[in-house]
Amino acid sequence: MYRFYAQVAGATIKAVDYPWPDMEFPLQTVLDAITPATRAVLLSNPNNPTGTGISLQGVERILRRARQAVVLVDEAYYEFSGVTALGEIARAPNLFVSRTFSKVFGMAAMRLGCLFSHEANIEFLHKAQSPYSVNSLAVMAAEAAVADKPHIEGYVAEVLAARELLSLGLESLGVRFVPSSANFVLGDFGARAIEVRDALRGQGILVRDRSYEAPGCVRITVGTREQTRKLLAALEEIWKK
Repeated sequence: MYRFYAQVAGATIKAVDYPWPDMEFPLQTVLDAITPATRAVLLSNPNNPTGTGISLQGVERILRRARQAVVLVDEAYYEFSGVTALGEIARAPNLFVSRTFSKVFGMAAMRLGCLFSHEANIEFLHKAQSPYSVNSLAVMAAEAAVADKPHIEGYVAEVLAARELLSLGLESLGVRFVPSSANFVLGDFGARAIEVRDALRGQGILVRDRSYEAPGCVRITVGTREQTRKLLAALEEIWKK
């Protein structure tokens, strides 16, 4: 069972289970877990590795419930879901929203991201920030990447089409999967998860086993439609043995 972890007072961690098989975000359970002692709530939207997300209305409910705590919404996969809490910052002084250049921009090696919040919050964080936390070449690359909107829009459209193709392919094979709002799909291969992972790797296709946190599950990152068709052809051969 995959779990959501909410940080509360001191070193106490509150674990909330994601419900199987849909792995939907357990909003009510999280709301019930937030108390006046809670100091921080960290949310991934969409979540990794489930691919499931929280609606904006759900984020708003958490913000109202956790007024005394810091609420950080990690939107690493925002471009694939279209749901963002950025518009809530003006109304919620305890809200932080983070983004990364590692996903849709393909710049993981740059180790570059950004953080949004109230101006006063950012000024406070600057007190603990290294003056050389980001190198100038990474900043230049980020500026160029953000400016190239047609490329990003085209890439996202291709991934969304391939994600739909992958979901339909898994369904036709009888493989249960979690409907995803990110650029990957979590498939339930049961006792054959490691076998599937290794067999695909033998054909030059890398997927990630997540059985250690979601038993029997393999996370498949979505590429192009051409790559997805190759994956499904290989998977069909493996799965039907």
